[in-house]
Amino acid sequence: MKFGKAFSDSVIIGQSQRSRSPRERDPGWWLGKGRALLFASVLCLSSFILLWRLFRLTIIDGFGYRTLADSNRTREIIAHAPRGIFVDRTGKPLVQNEVTTRQNGPYAEIDYNREYPFGEALAHVLGYTGEVTKEELRDEYYSLRRYLPGDRIGRMGAEAVFEEKLHGRDGRELVEVDAAGQKVRMLGTVEAIPGETVMLSLDGTLSQVVAASFPAGGKGAVVVSNPQTGELLALYSSPSFNPNGFTLGQTPDQYETLLTNPDKPMFFRAIGGVYPPGSTFKLVTAVAALEEEAVSADTQIEDIGVIKIGVSSYPNWFFLQYGKTEGLVDIVHALQRSNDIYFYKAGEAVGIQKLGVWARKMGVGAPLGIEIAGEAGGLMPDAAWKKERFTSPADLEARNQLWFLGDTYHVAIGQGYLLTTPLQVNTWTNVIANGGNVCRPTIKKSPSDCREVGIKKETIQLITEGMIKACELGGTGWPLFGFSVPIACKTGTAEFGDPESKPHAWFTAFGPPQSPEISVTVLVEGTGEGSDVAAPIAKKILEEWFRR
Repeated sequence: MKFGKAFSDSVIIGQSQRSRSPRERDPGWWLGKGRALLFASVLCLSSFILLWRLFRLTIIDGFGYRTLADSNRTREIIAHAPRGIFVDRTGKPLVQNEVTTRQNGPYAEIDYNREYPFGEALAHVLGYTGEVTKEELRDEYYSLRRYLPGDRIGRMGAEAVFEEKLHGRDGRELVEVDAAGQKVRMLGTVEAIPGETVMLSLDGTLSQVVAASFPAGGKGAVVVSNPQTGELLALYSSPSFNPNGFTLGQTPDQYETLLTNPDKPMFFRAIGGVYPPGSTFKLVTAVAALEEEAVSADTQIEDIGVIKIGVSSYPNWFFLQYGKTEGLVDIVHALQRSNDIYFYKAGEAVGIQKLGVWARKMGVGAPLGIEIAGEAGGLMPDAAWKKERFTSPADLEARNQLWFLGDTYHVAIGQGYLLTTPLQVNTWTNVIANGGNVCRPTIKKSPSDCREVGIKKETIQLITEGMIKACELGGTGWPLFGFSVPIACKTGTAEFGDPESKPHAWFTAFGPPQSPEISVTVLVEGTGEGSDVAAPIAKKILEEWFRR
């Protein structure tokens, strides 16, 4: 648009000036109302932010922060439950719990150390405890029972068998702490529940006598039981170990020495070691021969000193040592004198198959079922076993897979391929003592499961008579001659391995014969004859028992 002259420049300039903002017209506006307006705006925005933050802290996130605040001023301290203890059949404690502490951050929690006052005498049967591993804590069994890192569990023997009863339930203490983490006051507590007290069939004092009676440095085992119930009074293996080393501490070198010792001190020979039982097995052969009517009370077999079959010889021990024979021998005299000739012929008459049947009935060839882990079953050999065992071309060429009469002879006197545990020897001794029952060995203070073998009363009486005579003048158990209480016994001397090695020494006995209350089985590895080495040990044990 084009303006005319009526509109002067002054008019145009005036209009331009009127279009300026108040700040331009009035420089003092910023210093007055403008700054106040800005401040008010900032204040409103800040207030909104603070109010929103307060709303979020108190309403939205309030519960979480209150929980966090409570946790910062409270602490939960574990009150570890003492492990249950073992007591022997008389109520005497076999283990102890010594109070100690377990560090949990800045707090010391009450805990307990396991101690074994009977040491090596009960090491294998009681076992020991060890700290639960991370892998075990992930296992459902331990997680459901609320095991915690640092808790100890049974690793062997009765400690492992009775873990469920021995493990207590931990308690809790809720305490208030100050900013420095120091306890201010107790807010609440849940009492710990100790593990149960478990009474065992063992006799603590008798177990100490057993351990003290065993030859220092010797290897072997002792089993002592109640023949009427199967309850074990003592169960000892030598060499032994100190279970306190696993709970109170031992150096890595000590632990390594324990594991690598060639004598295997942690091996439970009483239930896991297998050995030829020697003449103690003649008790089984006698049962089989009498029950199968292969022999009778009147059967007499002439002791000719040695039986020869081809190039093989099968001598009687008495002829071998003294060059003498004993004439006509019946079953009682054969047990009294442990006459090999009689039992060779008795084994031949009954046969290996029927002998095996009766041996298995009396507990040979399979685990007996004691609660403790590690029990071996041994071996009751027969023709079928030998055929399956010897299958190499060399064996077949040498006819090693065939069962010969000489194999039967060897088994009949407890030699050859036959292998048994000390626990099994004690069990078949108890079959004679209790009148014909196999009782499952147990460490519980309660009668075990017993089953009848089916042996005639007359058979039991004949064998018992022979065992009584074995511990009287003229028998083989000379250390028990004239003992204060009548004893029925059987000696055993078992050859093994290297012919130049000394044989294993066996002795098994019970008494009194008419009302048996104790049976004792002793094995000492590679030391000589049973009557010379094992019988004196059994005598000390029986003296302790009948002294009461």
